[in-house]
Amino acid sequence: MQNLKKLKGDASHRHFFRRKYKEGNSIIILAKKNKFKNLLVYDAISKVLNKNKILAPKLYQENYINNYIEVEDFGNETIFKTLKKNKNKIFLYFKNIIMLLNQVQSIKDKKIKNFKNKYYQIPEYKKEVIIQEANLFCDWYVKKNLQKNKRKSFNKKFKKIIKTLSSCLKMKNNVFVHRDFHVSNLMLVNNRIGVIDSQDALIGNRAYDLASLVDDVRLKTSKTLKQKIFNFYINTQKNSNKKKIKNDFEILSILRNLKIIGIFTRLAIRDKKKNYLKLIPYAWDLISLRIEGNKNFLDLKRLLKDNFKKNL
Repeated sequence: MQNLKKLKGDASHRHFFRRKYKEGNSIIILAKKNKFKNLLVYDAISKVLNKNKILAPKLYQENYINNYIEVEDFGNETIFKTLKKNKNKIFLYFKNIIMLLNQVQSIKDKKIKNFKNKYYQIPEYKKEVIIQEANLFCDWYVKKNLQKNKRKSFNKKFKKIIKTLSSCLKMKNNVFVHRDFHVSNLMLVNNRIGVIDSQDALIGNRAYDLASLVDDVRLKTSKTLKQKIFNFYINTQKNSNKKKIKNDFEILSILRNLKIIGIFTRLAIRDKKKNYLKLIPYAWDLISLRIEGNKNFLDLKRLLKDNFKKNL
């Protein structure tokens, strides 16, 4: 294939290339591992988004046998980059992102035909999955950073606490959840916001994508700005129970950041992608922020302080 330029990869096993044509560019997504999710599901979810008037990369051609698809090119301008250059307009951008999130959460489609002409049903974000994800903290971070004689006891207590926290979630699994809804996966495309990296989408809790956005480990923001964005979202939710949203937001933010610490440790150890390690201290800061002043987290706070005092 000609006129290809390799692009910087992400945390997945995919490879990205920009293909240049006279009339414009496209993106080649190559995935030998997990190609059902990374190619077929990626396109199916993009179709759902586009059907609901949300900008997502359209499929130009598929070559599933040879492990790649060719999709629309949204350029290089992530909202993350835009915010770094326009710090005085940061809240304005977040207001627009919250309006986009509301649009995403109003999606009713739960199944769509993929390019193999078969229906893909978007799975539910079950509590078992949330628990399993948070336990990656034990599987990788604890294994690497806690003395062997303390691990077994820590893991047993941790897993019990995570199970209890997941049962404290109050809202239903009834909205479209992108699952990685943060400013690095949102692109500025001709003054519209485009959504990428959607292959992990599930039907779940409305607080999850809000937690991904507000407590984003890649973008450091002040406590005041976080509260402003959260309040703006709450004010757009006319018929929702605000206490339930706050409760689930705090729980899911902590569980998500514990998962992220586990995943970033795994990326460093298993995949030799050590650049993600530098984000772990801020993930700890976000856990510290949400763990304070909420009685749901007393046991978790005690356990983490006893074993990872310098981090929390």
